Amino acid sequence: MATTKINTPNTLRKPAIIEDITTEELSLVRSYLLLTFIHKVFERDCRVISKSGLFKTPQLYMELISSGAKKTSLMLNEVTRELTSHELRITTVRQDQNGVEASYSCRGYKGEMNILWPSFRKEMLLRMRAYLGLATELSILSREESITEQLALSI
Repeated sequence: MATTKINTPNTLRKPAIIEDITTEELSLVRSYLLLTFIHKVFERDCRVISKSGLFKTPQLYMELISSGAKKTSLMLNEVTRELTSHELRITTVRQDQNGVEASYSCRGYKGEMNILWPSFRKEMLLRMRAYLGLATELSILSREESITEQLALSI
């Protein structure tokens, strides 16, 4: 916990206590990033399936992916509400060849979160499988690591 003095031109106020960001709040930032990226991937995949002409029953696959997108959207709305209730604001989100970086402010405290692609992709894939109602066992995921690498190219 840090203390800070707030100086104004005419008065000197008592020190205000600013709490550092908690692990729960950091988890909210991480969830916001993951849900945002997952939602974009689901939306993109629906568009690709509908326009590809490669599927005999594209509606079936689009329905599955759309249900995942709806779950993601609902969760993203909830996380956004939680961010607001914690006075936490994500100011910028950037991605590069190394990973995803977010700048945030929380009750006057400013910080950054950096997540490298391997970790980000692995968690995205786990969550996407859960939102689609698929198995999330690690034994299944280890066989799908090449899919994770392909996912980075589509983000």
